[in-house]
Amino acid sequence: MLKIENLSATVGEPDAAKTIINGLSLEVPAGEVHAIMGPNGAGKSTLSYVLTGREGYEVTGGSATLDGQDILALDPEDRASAGLFLSFQYPIEIPGVPVMTFVRTAMNAQRKARGEPEISAPDYLKKSRDVAKMLNLDADMLKRPVNVGFSGGEKKRLEIYQMLMLEPRFMVLDETDSGLDIDALRTVAEGVNALRAPERGMLVITHYQRLLDYIKPDKVHVLAKGRIIKSGGPELALRLEKEGYDGVLAEAV
Repeated sequence: MLKIENLSATVGEPDAAKTIINGLSLEVPAGEVHAIMGPNGAGKSTLSYVLTGREGYEVTGGSATLDGQDILALDPEDRASAGLFLSFQYPIEIPGVPVMTFVRTAMNAQRKARGEPEISAPDYLKKSRDVAKMLNLDADMLKRPVNVGFSGGEKKRLEIYQMLMLEPRFMVLDETDSGLDIDALRTVAEGVNALRAPERGMLVITHYQRLLDYIKPDKVHVLAKGRIIKSGGPELALRLEKEGYDGVLAEAV
């Protein structure tokens, strides 16, 4: 599904660009959830930005495909239409744009790009109510401007609301657990797990094992200095939680 081969990328002005992703290779088949863990500055968030096309990041080598399609050649909105979704570590505020207007507009833009009919207002409202109920989102929150005045936990739940409404084919979750208390973490994880399916894939970026107690990964990868240095099963995350990164980093030298 998602295949990354020898990917390298820089950030910053051309005359002072810094290499953050450095020969990274990774494959996430359809139906699987993979977790990426690593120390601060390893390149975890940068990887998510490069995949989704954030400005300021330049790919200098390698490739990334989604079901064989070169996503690096696409504009960010076309990557989204192809089914790629990013849940931000720090969701931005969009003053003046109500949540429901924003999400319905995004849904219909993606449907149009895929040659599908727009979702009707009744169908949208029904789906929105069902998703909001699952995530314990108050209906009034969906009438407010996107993320304006929201707590950290509310912003993260709203990210998952958008994901459930859009139903992407591949999801990148960038530290979705940061800033969540235990109840909000459980609620967010339930929303994420509701989208697990044989035709979908997921990449979960996190510092901590606690998120992986709720979103069970098929594989865990350790990212350091811009590349994957070790991969394993869920037990690898437990080892990192117990021992830290020093042992794994030493093994990769």
